[in-house]
Amino acid sequence: MAQQIVLPKLGLTMQEGVIGEWLAGEGQHIAVGDLLLRLETDKVEVDVEAEAEGILATGASAGDVLPVGAVIGWLLGEGESAPDGTATVAKQEPVAQTHTAAASLVVGGPDDGGRIKSSPNARRVAVAANVDLSTIRGTGPGGRIVSEDVEEHLAAAPATAPEPAAATPATGKVAQTAGAAGQFVGPIVRRRADELGVDLAEVAGTGIGGRITKADVEAAAGTVAAPAAIGGSPATGPQPGEVIPLTGMRGAIARNMIDSLQTMAQLTHGYEVDVTALVAVREQLKAEAAQSGSKAPSLNDFVVKAAALALREHPLLNAGIADDKITLFEEINVGVAVAVDGGLIVPVVRDADSLSVAEVADRTRTLASGARTGKLGLSDMEGATFSVSTLGAYGVDFFTPVINPGNVAILGVGRVKDGFRWEGETPVRTQVLTLSLTFDHRAVDGAPAAEYLKALSAILSRPLSLLAGR
Repeated sequence: MAQQIVLPKLGLTMQEGVIGEWLAGEGQHIAVGDLLLRLETDKVEVDVEAEAEGILATGASAGDVLPVGAVIGWLLGEGESAPDGTATVAKQEPVAQTHTAAASLVVGGPDDGGRIKSSPNARRVAVAANVDLSTIRGTGPGGRIVSEDVEEHLAAAPATAPEPAAATPATGKVAQTAGAAGQFVGPIVRRRADELGVDLAEVAGTGIGGRITKADVEAAAGTVAAPAAIGGSPATGPQPGEVIPLTGMRGAIARNMIDSLQTMAQLTHGYEVDVTALVAVREQLKAEAAQSGSKAPSLNDFVVKAAALALREHPLLNAGIADDKITLFEEINVGVAVAVDGGLIVPVVRDADSLSVAEVADRTRTLASGARTGKLGLSDMEGATFSVSTLGAYGVDFFTPVINPGNVAILGVGRVKDGFRWEGETPVRTQVLTLSLTFDHRAVDGAPAAEYLKALSAILSRPLSLLAGR
């Protein structure tokens, strides 16, 4: 019997997704756990696995933007036709698929279904590099093998070029996923190569195991003459004359921001904080970190920690509105805005009030790196109860951040600048940070919002206590 393939709901706020690419082809025999497609949401790109078996008939194309629950294809029995008439599949012999075999290996500790505990991307990388997953120890949740585990295995093994996998008549996928010498190339890298007009077969990979990275593609593109920007530097980013569709991440950001502004009564308070002592403490930490070869927490890490502690005192800012009710959240999970190519994503530092400043710093660095390399999962993106957005590095003092739907407040962090205070008749130089708190006036009045900023300022003025506290 024909079984529907529907666009899955991958998060509480997900309303639609973009078909990034089909990883299996029309007419291909599919087994449970095989990779079907790469789905792009407003937050992450996710590989979708088959939950049943059959012959694939696709009902949607790469680039289609569809709502959650939309039928995007079918898994058919021999000789069946798709119910909507999108495709008819003739009876044929199954085509051997190397990635199916990889998906069925019982390695790294099988899950309850007897399948490998590994991420879809880990299986794809393993197949492309001819790696036996049974030789790899998983470091993901519950011992799950993730792509980084495979890459570390490749880095530790003697460098050998993987044999190119034969393209199947049904899909010809190898031509889409292979670079020089049949090397695996991820979809983000392929997309960047298409944008820059780079032939992947001519690119030498510098990544783990010789994999081609996005930087390799951009470096290869840099050998081609490009229009120079003012000052002689090559032009980067969107160029005049381009048309940027409001789809995928960009479209989701547009909808979320409009929804936020149309459904909330948003007001912003500006507040200057004396961070002279904090700047001095951080400079000392930077000097100590330089000697040990480690990294000191950023000013923003201190702000994230302090903002979380202040939410303990002012829980009305750590809330959401639904069904005409204000719900005060029990957990304090701070979303930290990260700028990425084509948009902005907000990964979450969970239980930020219970972490040390050093732990917050480790977490924010990991999340920022994962955001910019496309390695975040949905669990990294869901559940923020409050958010922090920083533009100080761009020289911005004050701005009006827009509240993320589901929250009632967001904190904007500007740059540190010179200020002064009077000691008698003598002006004393200080370091000043401007904070911008946008809050939903339906849930929070002006005075409680100001009290929150006052509490936050007091916490930031005691950096040594902040370092010692949890």
